Amino acid sequence: MLKSADGGLRSVPFPIEDPERIPAPRYYDQEFYQAELDHLWPHVWQMACRLEQIPEIGDWVEYSNVGTSVIIVRTADGVKAWHNACRHRGVPFAGGTTVDCSHATAHGNCAKKGFICPFHGWRWNMDGKNTLVYAEQIFSERQLEEDDIHLIGCRVETWGGCAWINLDDDAPSLRESLGPVADRLEANGLHKTRAEWHYGTVLPANWKIAMEAFMEGYHVLQTHPQLHYRTPELYSQRYGGIDDVKTAPAPTNLAEMIEAQLDGMQLLSEGMAGMIHQKEVDIARSVPIDGLPQDDPAAAMQMWFGMVMGAITKTLQERGEDVPDLIQVKQSDPVNAVEFLFPHYFLLPTFTSFSAYRIRPLGPEHCFFEIWSLTQFPKGEEPDPVMEPTVLPFDSADFPPIPRQDYSNIPIQQQGLHAKGFEFMRLSKDREGMISNYQRLIDGYLAGVPQDKLAKANNELGDNFDGVIKDLGF
Repeated sequence: MLKSADGGLRSVPFPIEDPERIPAPRYYDQEFYQAELDHLWPHVWQMACRLEQIPEIGDWVEYSNVGTSVIIVRTADGVKAWHNACRHRGVPFAGGTTVDCSHATAHGNCAKKGFICPFHGWRWNMDGKNTLVYAEQIFSERQLEEDDIHLIGCRVETWGGCAWINLDDDAPSLRESLGPVADRLEANGLHKTRAEWHYGTVLPANWKIAMEAFMEGYHVLQTHPQLHYRTPELYSQRYGGIDDVKTAPAPTNLAEMIEAQLDGMQLLSEGMAGMIHQKEVDIARSVPIDGLPQDDPAAAMQMWFGMVMGAITKTLQERGEDVPDLIQVKQSDPVNAVEFLFPHYFLLPTFTSFSAYRIRPLGPEHCFFEIWSLTQFPKGEEPDPVMEPTVLPFDSADFPPIPRQDYSNIPIQQQGLHAKGFEFMRLSKDREGMISNYQRLIDGYLAGVPQDKLAKANNELGDNFDGVIKDLGF
């Protein structure tokens, strides 16, 4: 269907004919990349900034991606967004000095002076209304009509502690696109978190290669051996083990089983911070185990996990953090260890904190990859907003261990795609289905599938980590 122009659909370069096989040129071909610029990015919801970055009226942040710059500003009437171009000659009226999204994030406050074009001094207030045309008498009257000189609005919605923009005024709403996973993530307290740190790096790889590294856990055994070594049962039960891969000695009693789990939590905290926060590990270590049934390890471990969740909830709430009741929310609104929000944002929750990833293309074979650690703070003890990422080389030892290990694979995978005879990715239908599903959703945008169908297909990506290949309905 997607290969044909019949029925008004566009032809897609290097289409997916077999959902278990993804053609390699989609990750480096200029024509395919241009199709994404033309037909994908102008119609999707993009995470533009965190809301704590614009706490006061007049605060603004620039979001740039694939040649488009948008200013997100907090006004007296809520969050608004404006296309960043002076209505006179097109010069960006705020920020605009960023060559690409890998540079510092422009931000400021326009409450007093508004926005002022640096070229000829035209001015606008935070609501996009023009307040000054310098020497207006030199212009024809028709050049100064309100629709001609007010800023052009960009569609913006807020969810999950972030502002999201969409260049398409007719696209389905953000929640229609995300589907039920949006409610589950908010029930888990996502919208109450704040960034405690923010890293960024330029990766010499297509943005989709960077995305796909986090759509399955199949890579953990080889890429993150420290995780598999300490808690091999978590991964061997899901994917199967390998006899010659070294693991820690098997626990012989309940105390050793719990210690292995605590060590696994510590490794995730050191490797990712927000995915399991150090404060949560510390609380888990304080939970007594004396009363657990020693003769039934499986039941004891289940009881212990419940006690850990209860202790984290109680301790953090007593500190003044507005975290949810973990025992309740993990039953009513369960979320995966990784949740993908199409097209370029990930959230990685475990208890009350999150890691977050955002990937933006810089060309067919480069992208900008950002990581946040998100957690809650007692009211009145929130840190200053993190306004821009600490940008490091992708092989920097200053990155947390887990992304550093992932970054060791992504650039060389991009090189391997050019190898003679490598025609396509070969996916597991049972564990790498999300890669196929999101790639075929991209094809839907490139082909021009109706947006209501695209939104329904987008819903299928929630809860799809390590998932199966699905029928997307087109």
